[in-house]
Amino acid sequence: MRRAHHRRCLVSHPEQVSPDGRALWTLGADAPSAVRSCGDEKDRDARVEGARVTGPADPDGPGPRPTDVLHSPGYLRLLLTAGLLGLPLSLVAFAFLAVVHELEHVVWHDLPAALGHATPPPWWPVLTIGFAGLVVALAVLHLPGHGGHVPVAGLGAGATPPAALPGVVLAAAASLVGGAVVGPEAPLVAIGSGLALLAIRRTSSGADPTTATLLAAAGSAAAISAIFGSPLVAAVIFLEVLGLSRRALMLVVLPCLVSSGVGALLFTGLGRWTGFEIGALALPGLAPARLTAAEVAWALPLAVVVAVGTWVVCAVGRLTARLAEAHVMTTTVVAGVVAGTAAAAYALMTGRSPEEVALSGQATLFDLAEDPAAWSTAALVALVLCKAVAYAVCLGTFRGGPVFPAILLGAGVGVLAADLLPGLGLVAALAIGMGAGMAVTGLPVTSVVLVALLLGDAAVDLVPVVILAVVVALVTEERLSSSSRLRVLVGAAPGPTT
Repeated sequence: MRRAHHRRCLVSHPEQVSPDGRALWTLGADAPSAVRSCGDEKDRDARVEGARVTGPADPDGPGPRPTDVLHSPGYLRLLLTAGLLGLPLSLVAFAFLAVVHELEHVVWHDLPAALGHATPPPWWPVLTIGFAGLVVALAVLHLPGHGGHVPVAGLGAGATPPAALPGVVLAAAASLVGGAVVGPEAPLVAIGSGLALLAIRRTSSGADPTTATLLAAAGSAAAISAIFGSPLVAAVIFLEVLGLSRRALMLVVLPCLVSSGVGALLFTGLGRWTGFEIGALALPGLAPARLTAAEVAWALPLAVVVAVGTWVVCAVGRLTARLAEAHVMTTTVVAGVVAGTAAAAYALMTGRSPEEVALSGQATLFDLAEDPAAWSTAALVALVLCKAVAYAVCLGTFRGGPVFPAILLGAGVGVLAADLLPGLGLVAALAIGMGAGMAVTGLPVTSVVLVALLLGDAAVDLVPVVILAVVVALVTEERLSSSSRLRVLVGAAPGPTT
């Protein structure tokens, strides 16, 4: 998969520039792990092999060696700068999430209530996601950066040019508030890196591409620690995306840890002061449970089922993305209508709120973990199928992240399996399903860490089965992606757009 690229760190990409207009080394934006499960493996490797590799990760290249940089006085100043940047960037990320949350409440609760509906009517998501598709298409067509990162390309780890930030914010806010089935993590990465580059544009740090890249990574880490609830997850993401030697790893990850740690402190304080607790990630009501032999045995087939489903969803997302490249307005609006129709169909079939299919799925994931009995078996089947349809068409058209909808799909399949399979407990089934669903990131350690945080106290005995589920899902998706017939059928993922 990585072949001869284990020392790769910073890859030159012609579309991403430093504040002074020069080519900016991106943090693995073209690396296989950055677009792992929703991209095509051979196509990704071909793109990386054609890139120019220089900088701290390659001691034989023209750039400075990691050891020299780590021991230089300038690196200490860089760490201090990363910490200082973490404060305002975390504040901006918190404000972005808070505004999106409030607007979601207005769109999905206040407006339906003003029209006399206790819950959003079934037709509501067709209207909101369809309109969001129109806004996203306009941002893609007319604003710099084409609205930002396409979710089907993975989490995204490249630095975002500051000029692209308005389009990123507009497209992401429209997608999230309108109810598109994407998460907020990828926009936060883009906002953090773009604002970091903007802040250092007229400083000596901004004049040096290596320093600018490290601070852009630190900005992304500070912003993303908000949604994942821990600075550890942010650091692990960059650790896996980059795949560095020990010295180069310290060079990049230390600023990320400093910035995300400062950000996490700020999020904790703001959450307590404002009552907007966006940092709590652990699912409620999950008590520690001992693994049984039956649960370990069921982990393999259950992870395969979730992985196959996730792969099919990503394949549809890639096809949708290819259509959107040629017909942005039509494809994006139609995708919004299709996603809204899936949410409406779910509401009509189950009598439940269409919100459970629309939006990123974070709230529904918490509800499902806390009270799975509130869903009948038929309602769970409808939730998984309708969410998968909406997620598939949103992946290639709207702007956001791929993580939380995939986790919800895996959790839904897990709860279904706990109802139907003998010897499989609910908590273990959730752990297996979420672990396999997280394979959408293509980052195995990040997947395990994030699912462990979601499980909270219940993770003590369940980490082994989470690891098994993640590994099985990644191998399954890799085998599917390597099939020549399936490659021809679904094509390749789009490259980065910012």
